[in-house]
Amino acid sequence: MTLSARRRPVRSFGRAALLSAALLTPFTALPARAQDGLSLLRDTEIEAILHHEADPIFEAAGFEPKNIRILLVGDKELNAFATPGLQLGLNSGLILQTENPNQLKGVIAHETGHLAGGHPSRSGELTKAGLKPMLLTMGLGLLAMVAGAPDAGAALLTSSGYFGTLGALGYSREQEGRADQAAAGFLEKTGQSGKGLVDFFDNFRYQEVFDQSRRFPYFQSHPLSSERIELLRTKVEHLSHYDAIDKPDEIAEHAIMKAKLDGFLNPAQTLIKYKETDTSYPARYARAIAYYQTKDPDRAIKLIDALIVEQPTNAYLYELKGQILFEFARTKEAEEPQRKSVELKPDAPLLRVNLGQTLINLDDPKKVDEGITELKKAILQEDDNAVAYRLLAEAYDKRGDDGLARLATAEGYFSVGAEKEARVFAMRARELLEKNTVEWRRATDIVLASEPTNDDLKQLAREGSINPR
Repeated sequence: MTLSARRRPVRSFGRAALLSAALLTPFTALPARAQDGLSLLRDTEIEAILHHEADPIFEAAGFEPKNIRILLVGDKELNAFATPGLQLGLNSGLILQTENPNQLKGVIAHETGHLAGGHPSRSGELTKAGLKPMLLTMGLGLLAMVAGAPDAGAALLTSSGYFGTLGALGYSREQEGRADQAAAGFLEKTGQSGKGLVDFFDNFRYQEVFDQSRRFPYFQSHPLSSERIELLRTKVEHLSHYDAIDKPDEIAEHAIMKAKLDGFLNPAQTLIKYKETDTSYPARYARAIAYYQTKDPDRAIKLIDALIVEQPTNAYLYELKGQILFEFARTKEAEEPQRKSVELKPDAPLLRVNLGQTLINLDDPKKVDEGITELKKAILQEDDNAVAYRLLAEAYDKRGDDGLARLATAEGYFSVGAEKEARVFAMRARELLEKNTVEWRRATDIVLASEPTNDDLKQLAREGSINPR
């Protein structure tokens, strides 16, 4: 993952906003200020597993998988949601409650059914004044936070009434039924069973008798009933792939994902749950992460080194080792495993961001230059990664390139739609950059594309950058 490393009090996991990008880890938490306990998380390994499970479903629904952003929400509550703008959110609490890949794929298919049916945009609550613009702003906030600009994202989420809005996204029973039927069809089309979704709902059938306020958030916005479960059961039992089972590699990935989430989010419980006598890969992986989270890096690295011997081409093990070393101020030692992670998985921008971060924190101008190169490569792969832009600004500051540092900051804000901040930093960059260079023109473009003020336009007109008219 790419988590906030060396988490200071203002960057604590799941509580406050990640306000600086000085540090990242294999599990990047981008917490929202709007409410304790919720954070948006980035992790290359988990994102790959989720897309492996979800992409065939997205394609069956007629979507281009790369156009749907899966949001991993660090929240123990059982919840999932779909929002306008093709965003599908899954709470860590929900993932941990699923017993197998088929159950999680069933939930993903159901939320995809809402997306395909346009339900997030047509929820009955959307007729209430102000909720449509609220959702649009919420979407921008989520994008900003998942891209690594939680300060801008949290502001957008707060202004949108984010947490209240999610609660207001209640679907009608008719929409729930349609999403269920669509989910069954998507799973059938991909050769998978809809049994997992039925089983998942069955596990929480008791929620039906609870008062609304006592239900899990998922079943507040997605009303559950015995009639609904039985209608879905009847549907999937008559489909040809009802008896299809999860593949061994899917079962293994699902166990790894749950172990990783447990290790990062519930470290103390993890050391009880995954006992020392359990020598399976997920159990040792979970314990290594839990030791790291409970500030026992030597024990964590010893476990990781043993896993690397068994899986010498597993990029995520090197990523984790490098991040532990980096977080515990062993920056020089962190470079080698992070280089290895990038070598093994060159198309993973978050791994390059980790390596770039380590390089720019070494007391070597050549390493800083190399770190800048790695961060630029990461941005080419993921051009809305505001953490990479912020680290790039830090690297340029170290090198004394103040104009480029301000431009990188402007680019980061602009990439996530924080236009006001982008414009301010772009104007500062223009003052420091050589006129008519590529970088100066880029800063000018950002200003013009970010709702410039009249004063900004007058200044640009005086210098001949734009036509005064």
